Amino acid sequence: SCGGTMHDYWGVGKATKEMLPMIAVPTTSGTGSETQSFALISDSDTHVKMACGDPKAACRVAVLDPLLTVSQPPGVTALTGMDAITHALETFVCKKSTPISECYSLEAWQRLTSGFPGVLSEPDNIACRSEMQLGACFAGMAIEASMLGGAHALANPITAYLGTPHGQAVGMMMPHIVRFNSIAVGDRYARLMRMVDPLNPPSSDPSGALFALLQGLLRESGLCTSLRQLAGWPTSDHDEKTFILKMAELAAKQWTGAFNPRPLSVSDFVDLYLAAL
Repeated sequence: SCGGTMHDYWGVGKATKEMLPMIAVPTTSGTGSETQSFALISDSDTHVKMACGDPKAACRVAVLDPLLTVSQPPGVTALTGMDAITHALETFVCKKSTPISECYSLEAWQRLTSGFPGVLSEPDNIACRSEMQLGACFAGMAIEASMLGGAHALANPITAYLGTPHGQAVGMMMPHIVRFNSIAVGDRYARLMRMVDPLNPPSSDPSGALFALLQGLLRESGLCTSLRQLAGWPTSDHDEKTFILKMAELAAKQWTGAFNPRPLSVSDFVDLYLAAL
């Protein structure tokens, strides 16, 4: 609508005129982009994700029909579901979280954690599909009102260098960023775990319980839990060490990492990748 290249719109409010109206009809339950005014475009040379946001880019209408998500292949259901769950988690604890965004994050978390196991075991379960679609939508609204965090910064280099689907990459790294963040936002993770099982909340190590929950969802989804399980991962110790440093340096350049509740350095990213081996 406005001409030029995507680089011209990197940032916020760069659209020069009104854009064509959009109506979103999601067929997956993942990004929640139907409620957002941002597009994330990867630079083909640097692999840095450019966040291009403008209110003019928001959809005018979003139609959520869970029947349209039933035909997803199981792998797509798993990948998009894990992505939505990480959105709910990261928006709840990020530096830009607000009382308003927290309402969206918590509603998303409640619906996603109850609906995800159901769509994995019963793909035709419309009630669970509805929970997932609404949960992903609320998580998208939470992103629009706040931001993401370290798991997305860790995931982007994995996708850029290995071609790993985003849901796999971010889902795999989310448990490890939970452990890293626990000293800063452990009380928030405890609140999330109380929502999962109000009658038997973890008392001693809620962050560890959340770590285990996320790892369990990955396994239940048939997704990888270790970097070494990914296609294209280096096979020699030397190549692996070099590759991890390369990924850590790119992760440190990702804009989402700046909003993580605990500061992240290149060495922190290295340690997090090592933890995920």
